[in-house]
Parts: sequence; structure tokens; C-alpha cells
Amino acid sequence: MKKVLELFEKNNVNYSLYNHEPVYTSDQASRVRGVELKTGVKALLVRKAKERQFILADIAADRKLDFKKLEMIAGTKKLQFATREEVIKVTNCEPGSVHPIGKLFGIDTYLDKSVLENEFVNFNIGMLTRSARISSKDLVKLLLPLKALEFSRL
Repeated sequence: MKKVLELFEKNNVNYSLYNHEPVYTSDQASRVRGVELKTGVKALLVRKAKERQFILADIAADRKLDFKKLEMIAGTKKLQFATREEVIKVTNCEPGSVHPIGKLFGIDTYLDKSVLENEFVNFNIGMLTRSARISSKDLVKLLLPLKALEFSRL
């Protein structure tokens, strides 16, 4: 959480913080934040099966990851979700609390265009009980260099 807030400050990002009960799903998070589900950002840690290389796929919380599309974009034949243990090891976050800024984990981030359909976005910041709200434009600024493409489905 500290690194995320430091990155916000360093980049002059206006943000709001939410303190809430622990949330484990996007539906729970949208309810406790009092926001529409689509404004949430799911930060999904996936791994290239053969290379064992991780990437972060950020999609709007009301969408699902389209593995075939992301595999084509990432130039790999097989992607799969990271295991719980891998999520903790790579991000130092519990599953469900991973923030969308992959460079803070030393991994590439792919941003789905669905996230940019919202003026403001909401996401956990490394804890199941803390979330932030920032503009989608600021999220793009934080993710530069950016790979904003289409790899989700309803």
C-alpha cells in the first residue's frame, strides 16, 4: 500500500481512500465502496505457462478475461491464472487485493480498454480492507509505458 500511495504523491495523482471490511470479490468491493461494478479494476496476475513469466492484466470489474485475445497480444501460446501462492510471492498481496500497477511488482501491465470507459476507477491497494479511487487518466499516466488493448469480454 505504501508504494502505491508514494507513487500517487510523486505523480500528483488526486485520490480518495476507502477503509472497509475485507473484500474478496469485485461484487463485494463495489458494494462496500458504494460504486458501480464497472468502475472497479480487476488486476489479474497471469503467467506464461512455458516461460513462467508473469504479467498483470487489468480489466473492468464487470468483465472477464479473454485468454485467447491476451495470448495473441502477449505473444504466447498459453496463459493461465497464477496460483494463490504465486500471487503472494510475486505481489506480496493476498489474492483480491492486488493493485493494477504492475511496475511496482517488476512485471508488465496490460490494460484493457474497458477500464478507460470510466472517468474514475476504484481498486484495492494491496490490502483487502483498503481501496483507492483515481481518475482513469491518472491510472494511464501511472502505467506508462502502456499496453492498452482489448482482451476482455462481458
